[in-house]
Amino acid sequence: MTPPGAPGEGGYGPGVWFLAVGQTLGYACFFYIFAALVLHWQRDTGWDPALLALGPTLAILMAAALAAAVGRAVDLGFGRAALLAGPAVGAAALAVLAMAASPVVYLAAWAGLGVAQALSLYEACFALLVRRYGDRARGAITRVTLVAGLASTLAFPAGNVLDEVWGWRAAVWAAAGAALFGILPLHAAGIRALAPRGAVLLAAPSRGAPLAALRRSAFWLLAGLFAAAGLGHWTVVSFLLPLLDARGVAPGMAVLAASCIGPAQVAGRLALMAWEARIGTVRATVLTMAGFLGGACLLALAGAGAAFVLAFALVQGAAMGVMTILRPVLVAQILGRDGFGAIAGMMHMTGLAATAAAPVFGAVLMRAGGADLLTGAAVALGLVAVGLAQVLRAAVRT
Repeated sequence: MTPPGAPGEGGYGPGVWFLAVGQTLGYACFFYIFAALVLHWQRDTGWDPALLALGPTLAILMAAALAAAVGRAVDLGFGRAALLAGPAVGAAALAVLAMAASPVVYLAAWAGLGVAQALSLYEACFALLVRRYGDRARGAITRVTLVAGLASTLAFPAGNVLDEVWGWRAAVWAAAGAALFGILPLHAAGIRALAPRGAVLLAAPSRGAPLAALRRSAFWLLAGLFAAAGLGHWTVVSFLLPLLDARGVAPGMAVLAASCIGPAQVAGRLALMAWEARIGTVRATVLTMAGFLGGACLLALAGAGAAFVLAFALVQGAAMGVMTILRPVLVAQILGRDGFGAIAGMMHMTGLAATAAAPVFGAVLMRAGGADLLTGAAVALGLVAVGLAQVLRAAVRT
């Protein structure tokens, strides 16, 4: 008899959905809070925009530095501790951010948010799901990302309303409360449901699994693929409004396109959920990388009409949404589940590095050659990603 919450014919049980809602709040509170409140911070503090942007960059770098260690901890059975410590650390960091009156305190708060991201967001959650469900983890990961894709939809209006009524500090205090009284109990409930009495977890990893993965060419192939796709995506997204403005796209249409990228991620995940039994993971990867290439090409044609602008947003967003799911699944399928958390953490470092580098990379390109050079770079990175995906497909076949 299948224990409650264990995978069975009826689905994954409530634990996955508890974690999905927890991840939604986690991304809203620990990640999207910057984009939701940055204009209010500029208005109230008068600090340089570059200083403000350094905050989330520091958080990403902190998360990257901790990714492999957190993954290893999940492998060793400390997933519950990580997913419960993350919201507590995040609540404390948000409390510091709410009281920040100097750049030093502001940056310290973002360093704390980076720790919270590493402990409690996607990679730690995915490692726990792979440890729990093994070969069936892709469906669970898809469900979590499907719900968590709505995090930006929650963060932007909530941050704006709270700021308008009570100010940005109240908005940050509300996020701290959501972390402590929302994310923490949701993660606790999800973990309890995922590991009922009698549930089978994967065995503890071998000590040498991460080093063995580093010696395999497949690790570096996947790392290059994710880095190319991530750098292209985040460079474009970071400068999307200036890029569209340079193509003569009206401001209203540009904002609409930017707003469609988030929902397009959810749509891409829904499509993968509907077709996951018919499309192999590697084939889906090739199609996803082709989506990044197609999005960059559509961006180059954005000045030709609104249809190209909206098509770019839908294709680009859907590709990013699917890649979020494919990354942990590919690691488990190609590199194995032994030491998955540590290996996936090391792999995730390349994606986080690309995210952190994208604004600087884009600024250099815009200064050197404007929108045409940046768009050309995005097309080139798309071609690299497609090429690496094809190499991966050939390697898996052999």
